[in-house]
Amino acid sequence: MPEKEIWTPQKAAIRLTKICDTFSEIHGTERFPVNVGELSLGAAELFQWADPIVKIEPVDIKGFDGALIANEARSRWMLLYNNDLTSPGRIRFTQAHELGHYILHRLNRDEFRCSSDDMLSWEDKNIESEADLFASYLLMPFNDFRKQLTPDIDIEVLRQYAIRYGVSLTAATLKWLECTEENAVFILSRDGYMKWAFSSTAARRNGAFFRTQRNVVCIPEGSLAANQSISMERAGMKIPASIWFPHADKDASVREMKIQSEQYEYVITLLILSRKTTVWPPFHGEDE
Repeated sequence: MPEKEIWTPQKAAIRLTKICDTFSEIHGTERFPVNVGELSLGAAELFQWADPIVKIEPVDIKGFDGALIANEARSRWMLLYNNDLTSPGRIRFTQAHELGHYILHRLNRDEFRCSSDDMLSWEDKNIESEADLFASYLLMPFNDFRKQLTPDIDIEVLRQYAIRYGVSLTAATLKWLECTEENAVFILSRDGYMKWAFSSTAARRNGAFFRTQRNVVCIPEGSLAANQSISMERAGMKIPASIWFPHADKDASVREMKIQSEQYEYVITLLILSRKTTVWPPFHGEDE
């Protein structure tokens, strides 16, 4: 494969996905979860490159989930991940993220150190979002993911997606948001404030989104997310949509699901509105 060829995250992931599909079909092995370690060690041969990843190992790298580091001659690479990562899903996504840097960005830098925030930057326009997008497409290919979709979504269904692909619940939910036609918003919050929020295409079209990159956004009173006496609601509870979206019709409702993580001290929230519900403010202009 010529080195000058330009690889996008999707194109590189699809290339490896086809190889995984073929290998699984020929050898009769389970297709998922993806063995990212094997792919990483064999990537240079697959792409016909002379600077392979030769080592993958857990190390103590405070403040970082993963790293990709070249030797002085830039002829060999090491893929490292934090030995404090206990979730197999986080380890797999971290490894896939670093493999994305190797395929997409290694000619521009000889070292990458990536934090947990870098693993969730899918909508930013930078090399971290490209590595995330690559990992998402590699671990959860669209064609297969769409086959798993069901009309009735809740946290348990999303957990089954996470198990199938060997990823975290967060990663599986973000992929679902890319695929779904539902009016849905996914929020991660801590200490009563949104850390980030992602909306499906339908939700953005209907005004259901939060500008967490521009503003500090509080979790609203009356929501499950703000209720400290409720640590988990997997199936979802109907509440007035106006609690989350002040401009929603007074009769509109939202189904709110919640998981409170004691280990990481954050709250995961999934909001599902009816497909016809819009929550734009009156006399909306060009702000979207």
